[in-house]
Amino acid sequence: MTHFLDIHKTDTTSLRAIIDNARQMKSARHGRPKGAKDDDLPLDGQMVALIFEKPSTRTRVSFDVGVRQMGGQTMLLSGAEMQLGHGETIAATARVLSRYVDLIMIRTFDESVLLEMAEYSDVPVINGLTDRTHPCQIMADVMTFEEHRGPIAGKKVVWSGDGNNVCSSFIHAAGQFGFDLTFTGPAQLDPEDEFVGLARKAGSKITVERDPARAVEGADMVVTDTWVSMHDSQSTKERRHNMLRGYQVNEELMAHAKPDALFMHCLPAHREEEATSAVMDGPNSVIFDEAENRLHAQKAIMRWCLGV
Repeated sequence: MTHFLDIHKTDTTSLRAIIDNARQMKSARHGRPKGAKDDDLPLDGQMVALIFEKPSTRTRVSFDVGVRQMGGQTMLLSGAEMQLGHGETIAATARVLSRYVDLIMIRTFDESVLLEMAEYSDVPVINGLTDRTHPCQIMADVMTFEEHRGPIAGKKVVWSGDGNNVCSSFIHAAGQFGFDLTFTGPAQLDPEDEFVGLARKAGSKITVERDPARAVEGADMVVTDTWVSMHDSQSTKERRHNMLRGYQVNEELMAHAKPDALFMHCLPAHREEEATSAVMDGPNSVIFDEAENRLHAQKAIMRWCLGV
């Protein structure tokens, strides 16, 4: 079974093939209306279940549109409607859904839900996000970087802020795509040691630098993400803001990077918090190309999973 669960669990040849296929499909559309189907309809007759335990804009719309452009159909399911793992076990849900659909994408909280779904499913499962990783986003980010600056191998990426799930997948990608990553942020929010170790073992240089100005020196790309979750309490939000304020990506910080260093943010963003509007709307920002490429990267991931 060809699942797409995490970047470090997918071989480098397959990852490269996914990126290449995403670029080909994007180019083949030639700016046609978003509702127009692709010339090639690899998902014709296929049904894809999109399960959302967590709210979503980009993941929901990009997967839904991607399936439809490739000739397939989607079934949108919320965790509340399904009582996933409560009214019925995840294993049973996976077995039942496998009788109805050809592919499952799940956006959930606990990684164990994703892994159990994949273990018991008879159809491919895609990780649309967990609290631990967000691989589809980083595939789009790698695609975006290479559109603007060429091969990402050997480049320096700097992550500023919270070593969260998106950061974790960036570290996985460093090991698989051969670039170096520097994390700058408070020690309390360091990325997981396990993931850092995996990337280093793969030959990538993973550095932790507390001084953000030093961290971004020579950077080819600077990336950040929101400091708080919609589920955080007010006291948690205030504490995290106090910890992360010094890691805001602003014009002063970007001046320490290479002049042509790209800026990325997976969105949604809290402007003037983790990044300033001057940076987000500036000439080095590719945040909306990055958002668009979620569509193309995920279409390629679905094709890879289904072998079509």
